[in-house]
Amino acid sequence: MKIENVAIIQARIGSTRLPNKMMLSLHGKPIIEWVIRRVQKAKLLDDIVMALPDTKENDILDRYIRKLGVRVFRGSEDNVLGRFYNAVKDKNPTQIVRICADNPLIDGKEIDNLIEFYQNNSCDYTYNHIPKNNLYPDGLGAEIISFNLLKELNAIVTEDKHREHCLSYITDNSDRFCIKTFNPKKELHYPNLKFDIDTFEDYYYLSMKDFDIDISSEDLIKLFLIEN
Repeated sequence: MKIENVAIIQARIGSTRLPNKMMLSLHGKPIIEWVIRRVQKAKLLDDIVMALPDTKENDILDRYIRKLGVRVFRGSEDNVLGRFYNAVKDKNPTQIVRICADNPLIDGKEIDNLIEFYQNNSCDYTYNHIPKNNLYPDGLGAEIISFNLLKELNAIVTEDKHREHCLSYITDNSDRFCIKTFNPKKELHYPNLKFDIDTFEDYYYLSMKDFDIDISSEDLIKLFLIEN
């Protein structure tokens, strides 16, 4: 059976701004488990693979993820583009959904909305993970491209910065690619809200709110609006 949509979750244990971020506890579960459990709620994904660096410090992350039943691929820490391509080339999927593990509150429904929009609109790259030219909160969505484009990028991209930030070649060369985004439903029109974790302040901010791993985006937004 042809695999249509594969999610690649990009993660690593090291972080200059927030070391060991992926294993920090958020309301009783490591951040990486929040990401995985919420991604697994997407109905249009056929497979999920975790793309980790092949450095020893990431072994602890590897072991934890495998216990959750998720496939792990290990590759170059700096050449993330190559890591992504090698993680899925044997599956030969149709589309690739890139997910950043900085987003513990990613919404499976918004991943499905991303896939549906991409499939129904002719374009090279679609995103809904950041509030740029859309009304999404920061951290609920993801990015999507075709596997064929990922394969092409892996072959032609040479600059280190574009291989490390694996889809940045597309956004840095927007004249060459058709890039599209879209708005969420009205209840989620809060681009001022930030749900990703980059710093200790971000982590503290989410840690001080009372919610569980199954909270919907609608209830999450209501909670943050009430308490702000």
